[in-house]
Amino acid sequence: MIRLQTLTSKLFSSLALHPDKTLVATGQVGKDPYVCIWDSYNVQTVSILKDAHTHGVACLAFDADGQRLASVGLDAKNTVCIWDWKKGKLLASATGHSDRIFDVSWDPYQPNRVASCGVKHIKFWTLCGNALTAKRGIFGKTGDLQTILCLSCAKDDVTYSGALNGDIYVWKGLILVRTIQGAHGAGIFSMYACEEGFATGGRDGCIRLWDTDFKPITKIDLRETEQGYKGLSIRSVCWKADRLLAGTQDSEIFEVIVRERDKPMLIMQGHCEGELWALAVHPKKPLVVTGSDDRSVRLWSLADHALIARCNMEEAVRSVSFSPDGSQLALGMKDGSFIVLRVRDMTEVVHIKDRKEVIHEMKFSPDGCYLAVGSNDGPVDIYAVAQRYKKTGECNKSSSFITHIDWSLDSKFLQTNDGAGERFFYRMPSGKHLTSKDEIKAIHWASWTCVTGLEVNGVWPKYSNITDINSVDGNYNNAVLVTGDDFGLLKLFRFPCLKKEGGIDSHSEESDSDLSDVPELDSDIEQEAQINYIRQVYKEDLPQLKQQSKEKNHSVPFLKRERAPDDSLKLQFIHGYRGYDCRNNLFYTQTGEVVYHIAAVAVVYNRQQHTQRLYLGHDDDILSLAIHPVKDYVATGQVGRDAAIHVWNTQTLKCLSLLKGQHQRGVCALDFSADGKCLASIGLDDNHSIVLWDWKKGEKMAATRGHKDKIFVVKCNPHHSDKLVTVGIKHIKFWQQAGGGFTSKRGIFGNIGKQETMMSVSYGRIEDLVFSGSATGDIYIWKDILLLKTVKAHDGPVFAMHALDKGFVSGGKDGVVALWDDTFERCLKTYAIKRAVLSPGSKGLLLEDNPSIRAITLGHGHILGHMEGEVWGLAAHPLLPICATVSDDKTLRIWELSSQHRMLAVRKLKKGGRCCAFSPDGKALAVGLNDGSFLVVNADTVEDMLSFHHRKEMISDIKFSRDSGKYLAVASHDNFVDIYNVLTSKRVGICKGASSYITHIDWDSRGKLLQVNSGAKEQFFFEAPRGKRHIIRPTEIEKIAWDTWTCVLGPTCEGIWPMHSDVTVINAASLTKDGTLLATGDDFGFVKLFKYPVKGQHAKFKKYVGHSAHVTNVRWLHNDSVLLTVGGADTALMIWTREFVGTQESKLVDSEESDTDAEEDGGYDSDVAREKAIDYTTKIYAVSIREMEGTKPHQQLKEISMEERPPVSRAAPQPEKLQKNNVNKKRKLVEELALDHVFGYRGFDCRNNLHYLNDGADIIFHTAAACIMQNLSTGSQTFYLEHTDDILCLTVNQHPKYKNIVATSQIGTTPSIHIWDAMTKQTLSMLRCFHSKGVNYVNFSATGKLLVSVGVDPEHTITVWRWQEGAKIASRGGHLERIFVVEFRPDSDTQFVSVGVKHMKFWTLAGSALLYKKGVIGSLEDAKMQTMLSVAFGANNLTFTGAINGDVYVWKDHFLIRLVAKAHTGPVFTMYTTLRDGLIVTGGKERPTKEGGAVKLWDQEMKRCRAFQLETGQIVECVRSVCRGKWEPKMEKYLKLEKKNGASNLLIDSHMEGEIWGLATHPSKDIFISASNDGTARIWDLSDKKLLNKVNLGHAAQCAAYSPDGEMVAIGMKNGEFIILLVNSLKVWGKKRDRKSAIQDIRISPDNRFLAVGSQEHTVDFYDLTQGTTLNRIGYCKDIPSFVIQMDFSADSKYIQVSTGAYKRQVHEVPLGKQVTEMALIGKITWATWTSILGDEVIGIWPRNADKADVNCACVTHAGLNIVSGDDFGLVKLFDFPCTEKFGNYDSQCQSQLGSAVQCSECFAECGSASVMHLAKHKRYFGHSAHVTNIRFSHDDKYVISTGGDDCR
Repeated sequence: MIRLQTLTSKLFSSLALHPDKTLVATGQVGKDPYVCIWDSYNVQTVSILKDAHTHGVACLAFDADGQRLASVGLDAKNTVCIWDWKKGKLLASATGHSDRIFDVSWDPYQPNRVASCGVKHIKFWTLCGNALTAKRGIFGKTGDLQTILCLSCAKDDVTYSGALNGDIYVWKGLILVRTIQGAHGAGIFSMYACEEGFATGGRDGCIRLWDTDFKPITKIDLRETEQGYKGLSIRSVCWKADRLLAGTQDSEIFEVIVRERDKPMLIMQGHCEGELWALAVHPKKPLVVTGSDDRSVRLWSLADHALIARCNMEEAVRSVSFSPDGSQLALGMKDGSFIVLRVRDMTEVVHIKDRKEVIHEMKFSPDGCYLAVGSNDGPVDIYAVAQRYKKTGECNKSSSFITHIDWSLDSKFLQTNDGAGERFFYRMPSGKHLTSKDEIKAIHWASWTCVTGLEVNGVWPKYSNITDINSVDGNYNNAVLVTGDDFGLLKLFRFPCLKKEGGIDSHSEESDSDLSDVPELDSDIEQEAQINYIRQVYKEDLPQLKQQSKEKNHSVPFLKRERAPDDSLKLQFIHGYRGYDCRNNLFYTQTGEVVYHIAAVAVVYNRQQHTQRLYLGHDDDILSLAIHPVKDYVATGQVGRDAAIHVWNTQTLKCLSLLKGQHQRGVCALDFSADGKCLASIGLDDNHSIVLWDWKKGEKMAATRGHKDKIFVVKCNPHHSDKLVTVGIKHIKFWQQAGGGFTSKRGIFGNIGKQETMMSVSYGRIEDLVFSGSATGDIYIWKDILLLKTVKAHDGPVFAMHALDKGFVSGGKDGVVALWDDTFERCLKTYAIKRAVLSPGSKGLLLEDNPSIRAITLGHGHILGHMEGEVWGLAAHPLLPICATVSDDKTLRIWELSSQHRMLAVRKLKKGGRCCAFSPDGKALAVGLNDGSFLVVNADTVEDMLSFHHRKEMISDIKFSRDSGKYLAVASHDNFVDIYNVLTSKRVGICKGASSYITHIDWDSRGKLLQVNSGAKEQFFFEAPRGKRHIIRPTEIEKIAWDTWTCVLGPTCEGIWPMHSDVTVINAASLTKDGTLLATGDDFGFVKLFKYPVKGQHAKFKKYVGHSAHVTNVRWLHNDSVLLTVGGADTALMIWTREFVGTQESKLVDSEESDTDAEEDGGYDSDVAREKAIDYTTKIYAVSIREMEGTKPHQQLKEISMEERPPVSRAAPQPEKLQKNNVNKKRKLVEELALDHVFGYRGFDCRNNLHYLNDGADIIFHTAAACIMQNLSTGSQTFYLEHTDDILCLTVNQHPKYKNIVATSQIGTTPSIHIWDAMTKQTLSMLRCFHSKGVNYVNFSATGKLLVSVGVDPEHTITVWRWQEGAKIASRGGHLERIFVVEFRPDSDTQFVSVGVKHMKFWTLAGSALLYKKGVIGSLEDAKMQTMLSVAFGANNLTFTGAINGDVYVWKDHFLIRLVAKAHTGPVFTMYTTLRDGLIVTGGKERPTKEGGAVKLWDQEMKRCRAFQLETGQIVECVRSVCRGKWEPKMEKYLKLEKKNGASNLLIDSHMEGEIWGLATHPSKDIFISASNDGTARIWDLSDKKLLNKVNLGHAAQCAAYSPDGEMVAIGMKNGEFIILLVNSLKVWGKKRDRKSAIQDIRISPDNRFLAVGSQEHTVDFYDLTQGTTLNRIGYCKDIPSFVIQMDFSADSKYIQVSTGAYKRQVHEVPLGKQVTEMALIGKITWATWTSILGDEVIGIWPRNADKADVNCACVTHAGLNIVSGDDFGLVKLFDFPCTEKFGNYDSQCQSQLGSAVQCSECFAECGSASVMHLAKHKRYFGHSAHVTNIRFSHDDKYVISTGGDDCR
């Protein structure tokens, strides 16, 4: 028996068997393919893996213990993924290869190693953290580079692989060690490993068995067996004991028993390549015939599932048909011919070819006389069977290819379908076209296979393509019809299927039923189904909009911006509840409070005290709410582009977890599981996706597409935590979680109930019963997925249903609440909600089993609000705490605002209204309606007093004049304002002149002048009563006293308009009576407070979020104590209390930070500014560090002149190219380089990157791409060299459990964070980051398990990792400006702080989301938001931050409480908290004085301090990192400081910022000198690895050279000067400045006579040193095409070679400077040194990719046999000299990747670092950042010294 697993509609493309031999993983092809893991016994899906691959899954493999699965995709990058398949979680993924991958396999002996192979490659992968890193197998000389088709890993790092040529390749590690030639005659497609050994199968049809050491055991050739055939090719093998399985290319599966190898059993077969279209059923027996593009026709028995006969044809077969008696079989071929065979013996009767195109359809007539043949040419030919198939007729009306034909029962008629969707009828056998409708109606058809026609109309889904359905067959006896379509679906319908009618089977998609007895649509449901939640602008888009408009308006000079107001608002109460499109969103908490939501606010309402506590974490409409079953936690879901779900605590109102990244548009339903650990959510995207979350961790556990129509409710099964049910429009589905996905079953309605829209659902106490409430008022009762019965419960939809301890309660649109027993057998009680005055049209109800059911439903509706439509009208009573609102829901409501917060009155209006106003005495209330009319009502009784209808368009604003309300101004969208006399009730004036609709109007305090705003941003003034227009100067406007100010235009409110705004963004404004505070409401849902008058652009403000999208109106109460706001679509009325300056406890004054300018920023510091400005992009990509012009040497064409060819016979030997200095020593080749010591520490742009290890015995720091551990006692260094680019940050785990564990990260396009053990240098985890450009700060959490990192990408993303698993927990953009430091609180795993450019944020990790609060400065004197550079922590939630101006800010929670002014005179660059005693160390930039120093130690409160000086002799000291050890009370040792330029006992010294270009080695000692842009020259000892001396030159230095005797050293400066120093005393012997621009190279001739100075001015000057210190120029070289790069003297001091920026090398005479052009002469010169990068002798040092960047420097050994080069890629390479072939071969191991620089988060400029390489037999290097600027061999060729520059210019 065969069990089938049907899950996917796509082709399977890969399969793997779990080690337990029961679970199977299969992968499919398609756009969003997924992998299913299923149980082969019960054929149930266990897990679904998705969202990682596109196009398809090429191969799969389980690891040895079956926990993890590797998969490879078919996308362009052939992505490799590793899964924890039980959880459905992706552990790691990486780009696989540029070409196809055929096989993947785990190493059973090394748990984290995977091998993959494919087109011309094999790769070995290591999984570390979340990083998969690959190393390519090296084919070497052992075997040809070729495609590897399959592989298998064995023990001891050995891998066996099968190649395309039939060889077996054997790998050890990465190296190909041997090949087993001719294992197969052709490609080896399959290799299977088991206990017995290995089996391989190949294209040659052979299976070979090998033992565990891959020695051959036996060979079985399937082609030779009785079942075999020529061309048999094996694609898959499996070996178990003495049995083998083999799968062939022709879709056969053989089983071979090794002893009887010549008799393989054929256990499965089928058609192979091409498409299979032809299918016919035998008329009498259970036989079926198929024909395929593989040119075979096969006859199958349906009874015993076996192949009876197979017949091979010449051509592909596309259609077949049996004759009515079953004796003959007709085949239609692809070439347009057809063949008739006798079924008995499969012999040919006829073969006729009348058509060119393929025959896709043929049928014998029911009487057996005729055969109709339809071809793609269009006609149907009719052949007479008895006359040897003579053609008797032709049907030729079709304009397109024939798809289907059917005969009538009497064989007299034929109907056809064609590719154009047309249907024709013909008389038989003539083929005459039949058109009479009556005749057609009377025909009875023998078969029905046509896809068009009335009888099959219902099989077509809406909007389908005419070729979607390929095949139909009607079964008359059972009145059913089956269809097959292009989507891989079979559907079963009733027959005839007239109009769209439902299917009748559980597996069928339900179809839309348009049957006549469908009840009328319920208006509420219809309305809800059509609500559109798509926004033009989502809240998430605002920061980008702001940034864009900032960039656009950058040209505008910033005027001083208006200050923000001192007063602030606090949201106190909200009227309204969102019921019109939500349900099940009202709950009791454990304490009896009520939780519900309105707009963007979740409300916790206390009924006893009538107060509200508000959760304000959302920034847009909340759509759904669910309550935790055990604790007082609530989940709320909102609208948004990436809609968020917040899980929060109702007592503390703190967010516990924020779930994002899975839903678009919004979250419409939520439900907690019974244990409260999981949360299910439904999105508003097109597929209404369902997600199951582990909400505490914030991780998605599983997700799937829900349904194409809206889903209303999701419920978790209380008995099984992995099951859910969803209900919605016309569906109910039962879901079962499987790994990362779900499997679903539809509810089967059968014939018990109609397929209905379900509005609510609930589980009962009985385990497998589910109850759902339908739109018709019935309750449906389900068992598993079958409908048991229905019960009529309500009139109209059942909106809410809830399970009680015993029984249920349901609520419906009819306003009735019903109590039921626990199986809905009988209704125990009903309560009708009296539609009291206050709540017309009560919508859904949700009641819980609480004694207060009556109170909440029958009490006087506590929480009332408008229903749907928008609320625009709002007016405050002039004398009492009362306000009125009017809305599109056609109601006018009057509210009391004192402590009662209740509705006083409500009345229905004939039309919706948009504005209202009280008269000055508060007795009358005017209301403007949407149809252009308005009415005036009595304010107490809300009864009409009078009404007018003068306008067609809606009334947009209405106001009474001040003086006893004599006039009423009415503004409309007709562009007019009408003025009415209230007493006489007549219209007295019309104000004309506006070009657009009127938006706002205001009276002046005398009641004479009217101010008008229009939608075109126009401002007008009119005089009452006639409406005469006046022009008033801006200066005058301010002097007028206005009665009210609700306008949004004019000079006094210019600053309220945001940068990214159009005219209609601000909907309303309201000014307090005292004229100091202006409140505005805008389209983004913000309520803002401004200080009035608001002059100048973009004033500062305080802003508050509560409403969702539009705030349509704002008004102050008569005494200015309360602000009222109404939201448009959210229908909420919010009441805000004004908090005066004095009364503010330092509350959350949450106002958007305004963008400050530099001068407000507490000053400017050169270091910080440079650090901010570093450009990381140039560091990532290699860029030339010098600006050169001309053709690069390896691209120049070389002409060979006559003289250059050496004479043939009598040739005198050519002179040596290079003088051999060390002739006495044995001439030796330099073979390898190894890193020996690094001088330098990266402090200029990094901080907190120096730490103690081993209880203070070692220190650890980094420079360039190396991490260095230095022992304090011995000074020896060890290195961690796994980074590929500059390291930017380093941190050490402080938790005792993770001792000496270090995290470092680097620059790069996809940088990685390495976590490694400092003692063993072993990488523990690698985290591939999403930070583009680089990671500039990392920090471990308190428990050591989490790591936070921050990137230098534009958003400065902050990411939190579980580093041991390599899992990213959360990530979020940190700030638009640079973030310098991000540190966890020392006692927390969830709280951390980030500081940066004008940035101070306090972060909380909530589940998988990061929430932040900005630091609030409040009203502390002299405190401004500064650029913060460092952070430290104290007890009781204190935080200390160091600012750019030297102050230290002290924060409690996120409020500033104190300032330590001028803790340092310059920026506070670093702070460190000692966990043991809480003391704080700070380091900054400071001039050393008696009491001040660059390092200070403070007590816990930062009240007292002690300062330390660093004896460095610098004028200004600057400390970048401090760390405290925990031993030796002596103070100097107590602090180790890393500094920009040296530490207290100068552990490490190096140049500061700037590039190092100057480098020279002493001619006879192990000493070298380096000269840098930092204006110093330093002399270093190579053997002791230390600095011997340092000279301050006063200017940036560019080059240096020793004299041949080593007595003097010459240094060239950037300003054109050069200096000669005596080496021993470092006194200046002489200096001279003949040039204005930089000296690029300087040389002293071998005879000590001449000094050559090459400059940027295209010159070389010569000076005679024997004439003493006057240094007069005695000659210079002209005709130099560009600036000078390098110079070398000849051995006899007569010539000099000059390399220039134009890629040309020239030779000149010394000292006259004449150019030598004779090639023969140049060829004979012997050079004293060779540092040139140009010339034929060194053409080979230029790499192929040198068009991107340059080779900067080179140096030939003193022995003259090798040359070493340094380039802009940061590489140091070693070549043989001379190196005359292009793209010379350097030792690949010797390519020292000196790392392209990793950028540090606050690069100031690269500290140049010098590396020393030791010539040794050692194969491992690393080194610099991007550019190697200079390179030299030491005097005995023992060391290579290289310098690095970094051009973060």
